[in-house]
Amino acid sequence: MKLDAHQHFWNYNIRDYGWIGEEMRVIKRSFLPEDLEPILTEAGIKGCVAVQARQSLEETEWLLELADQHEFIRGVVGWVDLCSEEAAVQLEKVAANPWLKGVRHVIQDEPDVKFVLREDFQRGIALLEQYNLAYDLLVSKEQLPYAAELVQKFPRQRFVIDHLAKPDIKGGIQTPWKEAMEAIAVHPNVHCKLSGMVTEADWNTWTQEDFTPYLDTVLHAFGTDRVMYGSDWPVCTVAGTYSQVFNLLQTHVHTLSAAEQQKIFGENCEAFYRL
Repeated sequence: MKLDAHQHFWNYNIRDYGWIGEEMRVIKRSFLPEDLEPILTEAGIKGCVAVQARQSLEETEWLLELADQHEFIRGVVGWVDLCSEEAAVQLEKVAANPWLKGVRHVIQDEPDVKFVLREDFQRGIALLEQYNLAYDLLVSKEQLPYAAELVQKFPRQRFVIDHLAKPDIKGGIQTPWKEAMEAIAVHPNVHCKLSGMVTEADWNTWTQEDFTPYLDTVLHAFGTDRVMYGSDWPVCTVAGTYSQVFNLLQTHVHTLSAAEQQKIFGENCEAFYRL
């Protein structure tokens, strides 16, 4: 069973989605389950994980409602203010919903590159294990070394890196991203999503070969047991269609065994998020 470990839904408005600039105007509209379901069906994908795009409890509750209404949404990665003194209360409320599988904060937008080492943030991370929730690490390549310090402090917490930690694929630059990925992959509680790649490349001229060194690095560092396919739909559509994103990864891993490909395209996601 194929699964998409990373996609988004939203009702577009300029206030909440100001990060969608004019160069991304193709996604300046609403994207809802009825838009995604036929795309997944065409790709032979049976389900997905809906990931937060706004930092609000309201959106988390909305995504949980969508999961309750649409069978193909197998789980939700929502947002809770882990830095708040009310984090435990917020978690208690949303974690009671069985569709909540994980939590995420848009760390990449935090000006402090050491944000993950903040005492209040780590206090929030410490709460997740008791609720059986995973944590999505949306970090930049500059923040990645500090994320490695974080995961070491919480060896029983499940972490997954979103979007390969956003390497400079357009510039073809691998160092020091490569070394940082190899360092964090040493920790067995960390997985990595093979997602968000086309938007880190040249949106108009990327080729299959542009992604080879980055995918090779991640697959070598994490192995096929700790990586999972994610489309990052609809954000990916600024640089390619859903089928192009899906085929990009399929092409790269076509020499792997059928069992390994099954892990990457579904089994690892199911096990990690406990869908």
